[in-house]
Amino acid sequence: MGSRKALFFDVDGTLLDEHSKKIPESAIRAVQEARRFGHLAFINSGRTFCLLEPIRRQIEMDGYLCGCGTHIILGERELYARAVPPETALHIKEALKRYQVEGVLEGRDGCHFSRERSRMPQLERMRSDIQELGYASAAALEDEGYEFDKFCCITDSHSDQKGFFQSLEAEFQIIDRGHDFWECVPKGHSKATGLQKVLDYYGISLEDAYVFGDSTNDLPMFTYAKNTILMGHHDLELEPYASFTTRTVEDDGIAYAMEALGLISRGA
Repeated sequence: MGSRKALFFDVDGTLLDEHSKKIPESAIRAVQEARRFGHLAFINSGRTFCLLEPIRRQIEMDGYLCGCGTHIILGERELYARAVPPETALHIKEALKRYQVEGVLEGRDGCHFSRERSRMPQLERMRSDIQELGYASAAALEDEGYEFDKFCCITDSHSDQKGFFQSLEAEFQIIDRGHDFWECVPKGHSKATGLQKVLDYYGISLEDAYVFGDSTNDLPMFTYAKNTILMGHHDLELEPYASFTTRTVEDDGIAYAMEALGLISRGA
């Protein structure tokens, strides 16, 4: 199998079947086999740590890169953590209100929604899903005294989208996730910065890193890494940077790619 590799997996639409909300058994077996061969496997997700709890129950990994590189946990060790500064947090809350944008502030221990019901059904669905997981914080978005690492927002015809983004562009990378949904990550952080911190920690070269993804927040690690595995169902922006395109999640895309690339044995 050669030198030790580091494998980095996005969650939604890559490792996780978004319909069943489960990781296919073939993917679990493939990751376990790779780790038995001595390779390292990591989640590299836009989700903050609390929202990875359902994934941690399904599959064992060597570490978790959370919130687009804002929080990194390797085993029992916290390698890196960076919360949004209090003055910036206040600015975000004021801007959401001023520009009629609605969102959720994503922390390591919980997610913070407004006390008021949103006019946007998509946000209310998010609230319901996160409440069901048990990670909708009792501290509302409007409250003080809590930390968060990044945030997501939704705009509609009532929103001053341009004004809102201009007010944040100095401090945040704003990722278009489609359907007027935006992921906002502190500048200097991405799935690529998290990946490099982990490679540096373990002394693994970029040539021995393999990244698996499907959506626009995977673009930084796709433009940075050498071995880039694109899922069968994916955002078109990633296609120019893919070194290998695999099957969909449901069609055992993770196991298929890992076998084809020699990361595990055939039929593992």
